[in-house]
Amino acid sequence: MHRFSFVALLVGLFATSASADPCVSGIPQGQKPGPYSFLVATGPQRGQQTCYVCETAEKPGVIVFARKLSDPLGKLLVKCDDWLLNQPKDTARAWMTVLGEKTVSLDDLAKWAKQAGLKNLPVGVHDDPIGPPTYKLHDEADVTVLLFVNKMVIANFAFRAGELNDESIKKVTAALSTLTPKK
Repeated sequence: MHRFSFVALLVGLFATSASADPCVSGIPQGQKPGPYSFLVATGPQRGQQTCYVCETAEKPGVIVFARKLSDPLGKLLVKCDDWLLNQPKDTARAWMTVLGEKTVSLDDLAKWAKQAGLKNLPVGVHDDPIGPPTYKLHDEADVTVLLFVNKMVIANFAFRAGELNDESIKKVTAALSTLTPKK
């Protein structure tokens, strides 16, 4: 009986310390985001498979990968949308990709984006629930945010379920201010 209690205690301590470690997901800083396409739910490319990475070229960009929709995700995307709207026209790009085609329908995703208050930031769905293979998105990451410029990731944020909150959104927003288009 004592052995079982000791093992249970160790398992509990390990689980607690493991979840306290920062979540690591996606392409690390200094590496290049590869092309991938997803089905766009909003904007002029609605209903089309699109590769925004391909279209972004040297411009600053923000990719948000999400496993499910939530209010904190909506708040984060509004901050990204505000950043995008404050850039000179066609000098930056930001978008959100939901992982797994069965996660949400295009119509429901478009309604959610409108309710969240998104004006310019497109959202869509990637068919594979693990995401683009070269992105190495961790299965524990509920939301992964990649900021890149000149085809290099300059910041990477990953959040487990429940970790995306006002404080973490402020960290991402602060990093957004470092992304500036070439003049």
